[in-house]
Formats: sequence, C-alpha cells, structure tokens
Amino acid sequence: MMGELSNLTFEGYRRDNGRVGVRNHVVVLPVDDISNAACEAVANNIKGVMALPHAYGRLQFGEDLELHFRTLIGTGANPNVAACVVIGIEPGWTARIADAIAETGKPVAAFSIEQNGDLKTIMDASRKAKAFVHYASELRRETCPISDLWVSTKCGESDTTTGLASCPTVGNMYDKLIPEGMTGVFGETSEITGAEHICKERAANTEVGERWYAMWKAYQDEVIFAHQTDDLSDSQPTKGNIEGGLTTIEEKALGNLEKIGRDCRYIDILDPAETPDAGPGLYFMDTSSAAAECVTLMAAGGYVVHTFPTGQGNVIGNPIVPVIKITGNPRTVRTMSEHVDLDVSGILRREMTIAEAGDALIDMVARTASGRITAAEALGHREFVMTKLYRSA
Repeated sequence: MMGELSNLTFEGYRRDNGRVGVRNHVVVLPVDDISNAACEAVANNIKGVMALPHAYGRLQFGEDLELHFRTLIGTGANPNVAACVVIGIEPGWTARIADAIAETGKPVAAFSIEQNGDLKTIMDASRKAKAFVHYASELRRETCPISDLWVSTKCGESDTTTGLASCPTVGNMYDKLIPEGMTGVFGETSEITGAEHICKERAANTEVGERWYAMWKAYQDEVIFAHQTDDLSDSQPTKGNIEGGLTTIEEKALGNLEKIGRDCRYIDILDPAETPDAGPGLYFMDTSSAAAECVTLMAAGGYVVHTFPTGQGNVIGNPIVPVIKITGNPRTVRTMSEHVDLDVSGILRREMTIAEAGDALIDMVARTASGRITAAEALGHREFVMTKLYRSA
C-alpha cells in the first residue's frame, strides 16, 4: 500500500479558490436563531437545498461573537458547499457573513428580514436558491491528488477497544497520508488531560509545544476548574466511557492520542473554527470534546471529511461533512451495524494488523471523498451545533 500512496487520488469538486470539496451542497445559512424559520422554509420550497438552523446569534459580543462569525463564515466557505444563501434579521451582520464567504469565489446571496418580512424574504431567497441548485447540478468531479484532501478526526463514546483498535487505525492513516501532503487536524482539548506531557512532546518544535501547553492549561484553568463542582466525573469520562471500561480521564486521554499515530507531529495550533494557513500537515484545534460541537468547528475550519473512531457506538453526523465511523468493538458491530462504516474488530481477534486497518481506512476515506455516502449521511444525521463561550448580553 505504501508504494501506491503517492499516486492515490480521489474524485472531488475543485472550487474557484483552489480548495477541493467532496460534496456539492447548496446551503441556507441563518445568521441568528430568529432567522431559522425563513431558512427552513426556503429549503422546504427548493429541493436540493439544505438549511442549517442553530440556536444563537443575538446579543453575543466579544470573542463569543467572533467565534459565531468565524463558524458561520467557515461553514459557508467550506469546499463541500457549492453555493450559499445567507438570511439574517438585519443587513449588517448578514452582509458581513455573506461577503466573507464570497471571497472564496462561490455564489452567495444575502437577505435580511427587517423591512421585508418572512414571506417576501422566503420568496426572494427561494428564487436565488433555485438558481444555485441549477448551478451546482452542472458542476463535475475531477481527479485530484490526495494532497488536496483535508481530513479531521475526533473520537466518541470511547471504550477500551477505541484505544486498542479504532484510534490507532486513524493514527496509522495519518502516519501514511500526512507525509503525502494531506492536511489533518485533531482536538478535544479537555480530553488530553493526563496525557498533556505526551501531546506537548508531539509538537513539531518546542515553540509550538509551548503554545499548545499554554492553550491546554488555559482551558483547564478558565473553563474546567473555573466552573467545576468537584471534578469531571459526571462528564469525563462519560457514562458510556465508564461502561466501556475507561475509569479515568487519563486512560481516555492515552487512547485519544492514538489518533495521531506514531510518526505525525502537529505543526501548529488553531483557535476554534480557524482555517490553517501554515500549509499541509497535522494541526491541533482547541475544541470541546462534545461530538457535534467539535465536528462543526472542524468543518468550519475547512476540513471536508471526518474520521470518527468509536467504541460503544456514536451516531453523530454533520450536514456538510461526511463522517466516517470506525469501530473495533465486536458488540457495537453486532448491535449498531447500521452506524458503522469500517469494522476493525479483527484487530482485537488478531485477524487484522493496525497497518492493515489503516490501509482499509485510507481506502474508505478515498471512496467517501469520491462520493460514497457514509452511514451517518444515509441515516439522516445532520448535527450542526454552534459553540458558545459565555452568556449573551
């Protein structure tokens, strides 16, 4: 397999800014929670259009507001989006988001509800959305090198099999594809607790490692310890983690870090929903360990395929990014097979090596990037969850 990786390709949609998407969505993006109904009405009117409702956007301020903008702009700018309609209650914030998305070169239209009302806004936005669907339907996939692919990862509902099988499978994939020019990312800041000394040493150099540690420490001090009651035992590990045999966050963290393999070193750290600009390589994004929040932030950072190792079984999907589920738990394969894209339980039975599992995941990633529908997509999982930092004004 290794000799073939330099020639590995996939069929993707090359956008005007040079980035390559693996899906071709037309989305209707609400700026704020009170624009959700209009966006959903447009999606109901025009087949082939997807609305992305969310709960926030009013009276946010400071870094919380900046993250809100960064997430929505990044979502619309993601290469998996062919065209985007933006609807907000007023024109100022609506234009800010639409104008930033338009910098990618993709078609974007902005509509504000104030002084128009829902019905006129829905009618005008529906006409534009219909035109965008026609535009997107004529775009064609082209053969692209693996170096054009951006792949993110997080794990969920981890158990003992996650650290032994599914996370090392992702790590083996990264070890093989990052040297070929692929761009990757991992995160889940709180879940590194107990293995922070190991993660710090996996940085490309001392300066990046020190910045990573400062970021991790700030999360601990300003989020975890600032709001804890006694400890994290009700959240980290989760109840599912505990049932699966993980008794401490340290055990969970050591399994989590298996996702970056044996050779990969991360070259930079990213704020939530930030798009990397240091070139190809592996990055760390400062995120929550909550599945839907984390995947949403990574998608907003520009990643187009997500690999998701799970033990007990997690059903998370995303509206614009295909989420590939990998598990090494035989019970999960048996009881939740409809959610599993790649079964690596053979590792535990010693019928499959981690290297073979990594090759199988590379094949699955390439097939998914070329159009294969994931289990989460087939089952209609479109979890889109914004991260909020603090109370609104």
